[in-house]
Amino acid sequence: MLLNENFIKPKPFVKWAGGKSQLLKFIRERIPNSYNTYIEPFVGGGALFFELLPKKAIINDINEELINAYLVIKNNVDELINSLKKHEYKKEYYYYIRSLKPHELNNIERASRFIYLNRTCYNGLYKVNSKGEFNVSFGRYKNPKIVDEENLKAISHYLNYADITITCLDYKEVCSMANSGDFVYFDPPYYGVSFTKYTKYDFKEKDHIELAQIFTELDRRGCKVLLSNSNTEFTKNLYKGYKIEEVYATRGISCKVSTRKGGMLEIIVRNY
Repeated sequence: MLLNENFIKPKPFVKWAGGKSQLLKFIRERIPNSYNTYIEPFVGGGALFFELLPKKAIINDINEELINAYLVIKNNVDELINSLKKHEYKKEYYYYIRSLKPHELNNIERASRFIYLNRTCYNGLYKVNSKGEFNVSFGRYKNPKIVDEENLKAISHYLNYADITITCLDYKEVCSMANSGDFVYFDPPYYGVSFTKYTKYDFKEKDHIELAQIFTELDRRGCKVLLSNSNTEFTKNLYKGYKIEEVYATRGISCKVSTRKGGMLEIIVRNY
């Protein structure tokens, strides 16, 4: 898309389990040649979203902290950057910030806390307990980049330049907004992996079955739909009749070092 000559292409501002950086080339080659609105109901760090930079999009996630950060970057990026500059990379300070209750902070402080913790926690892993409280331990880095001012301003510029709707809804509500000719990309919590606790709500087997049904409904509605998930017989059976391709991807964020280094087989499913 056309932006001013000083524009720096934005990239994800958080590390996110299940992020698609490793699969971007493979997915990019399979994007529809044309579509109306880009819709991503499980946006997470937004690797594909920032790769495509659609002119019109709806991005959504049920994680309130993540979506608040997107909105603050769009509407209050300078105040956010000033807040981030106040943070310190110290263990005691980290646990103090982690102990703060997000709902007791204003939106800018809340987004600042979220990004700071993501940049300095163990392995960049976003995980919460049954109460929805962030509970990842302090990470050990040489010099974590807490304030990526250039990228944050680039994201803010793009979110304001393009027609981008940002929501924090159940993914089914977002899918109800899709019309014929729209492109929907699903990147749900993967089936069968040990870690799916991005929010206090788990994404269980029944949710994957329901997601497959919505995939079929969007197909009938005339949408172009692409989905990524774990490579299992269960997931492949859910999408029988559609194009299924296996792809090997490493993971930058994983509880297991072997998975981060060795990678795993995943599937890409599409109806076009």
